[in-house]
Amino acid sequence: MSTLSSLGNKAGKRVGADARRYWIGLAGRYATLLLMLVIMLGPIVWQFLTSIRGRTENVYDGVLPSQPTLDNYFRVAESFPLLQYVGNTLTVALLAITSNMLFAAMGGYALSRAAWKGRKIVFTVLVATLMFPFESVMISMFLTVREMGLVDTLIGVWLPGAVSVLNIMIMRSAFLSVPKEVEEAAVLDGANEWTRFTRVFLPAAKGALAVVCITSFMGAWDDFLWPLLVLTNSDNYTLQLGLKTLAGATTVSDQRIIAAGAMAALIPMMLLFFALQRFFFKGVGEGAVKT
Repeated sequence: MSTLSSLGNKAGKRVGADARRYWIGLAGRYATLLLMLVIMLGPIVWQFLTSIRGRTENVYDGVLPSQPTLDNYFRVAESFPLLQYVGNTLTVALLAITSNMLFAAMGGYALSRAAWKGRKIVFTVLVATLMFPFESVMISMFLTVREMGLVDTLIGVWLPGAVSVLNIMIMRSAFLSVPKEVEEAAVLDGANEWTRFTRVFLPAAKGALAVVCITSFMGAWDDFLWPLLVLTNSDNYTLQLGLKTLAGATTVSDQRIIAAGAMAALIPMMLLFFALQRFFFKGVGEGAVKT
């Protein structure tokens, strides 16, 4: 009996130790996630709280504003042509979304098919271009755009981002995850190449298309360096260039207005992501199935 009792005590202690380790590990994981959440969202929350502070408040006086107001957002529109810059940026972003979804889908489909010579060479060259940063080709791109007569135009801003190699790779991975049996069944039904592309592969890659849409929009909406090089006329400025003039204007030194302008630039991206997040995570999963 004493032996059985000692064995039971040891088993109970072991179970108790395992339970403690489990709860300690779980608490550590949640603490790490909470810390990462604070690190990522902290600056955004601080910026939003700054943007709704009243004119008489000190920006660094406490965390929560004592006189919250949306007046700073109206003052942003009065300080510079906000709607015009938003319209220019939306034009470039919509062009980038359309061209990337079209060309990335076509390029990804071509690279996912194995029945043509030189596919591996093209794939290798495209992947190799990902190693070169934008700054290394920026001057040559500017000279090309200048020779085309597209300097100081929104087309010149859009053209270098008309299609991204990364988006082509995303679509390729999504198309590779489509079972071969589905394509073979379409061939037996008499579907040609274009019909298979539009009726079989594109509907199966809706999530990947959402990823391309979001990344293209973010790239065009957030771009600052390339529009800074190409655009000289303030009437063609994108929103990011407009925010630069807002932050550097001698008549505007109020951090509340600058924060409100930055939040105005962030809100459209957040709305697009929340609207397409279901397709976004589905597309990430599609790309991870097979490469």
